[in-house]
Amino acid sequence: MAGKQAKILAIDHIDDLLFFVDQTRHPLRNRIIILLSVRAGLRAAEIAQLTWEMVLEPDGNVGSVIELQDRIAKKRGGRRIPLHPELRKSLVEARKVCDGSGPVIRSERGGPMTPLSIVVWFNRVYRELSLAGCSSHSGRRTFITRAARLVHQAGGSLRDVQLLAGHRSIQTTQRYIDGDSDAQRKLVSLL
Repeated sequence: MAGKQAKILAIDHIDDLLFFVDQTRHPLRNRIIILLSVRAGLRAAEIAQLTWEMVLEPDGNVGSVIELQDRIAKKRGGRRIPLHPELRKSLVEARKVCDGSGPVIRSERGGPMTPLSIVVWFNRVYRELSLAGCSSHSGRRTFITRAARLVHQAGGSLRDVQLLAGHRSIQTTQRYIDGDSDAQRKLVSLL
């Protein structure tokens, strides 16, 4: 995929991904991987290195935000990402079966997954579902694109999307946003 951006996922694709991972040996872990990508916009390395301390409140319960620390974020761009209700529900379920320390996403042997193993995991899942042109970055692009399209409904601006994405430059955020051909057709018809 050199020189090409990862494809954006449609709602149906996300539903297919979640249905697929629910049939795997580690359905909850795999669901959380998908949701961290499409509902929080995390990169593969951030998913692999996310620890429970970044999602838990001091009382040990899952909080309402991910406190992504500089040490795991690209270019030390830590940020606070509000937890989507679907992701929070899955994290609460996962918290019930762990001690709340160490990595959120663990390998089959119980240790942390590496960023490369997350990339490979996504590639296998997309191949199984015949989603050509998708990669571990597809969920992040989907998150950023959907956030940009909906930000006005929340009373926000593209700057808010930039902060959620952890980009230093608004131009970087704009490169992630996929155009909407239906919206473009409607816009032109209004001119």
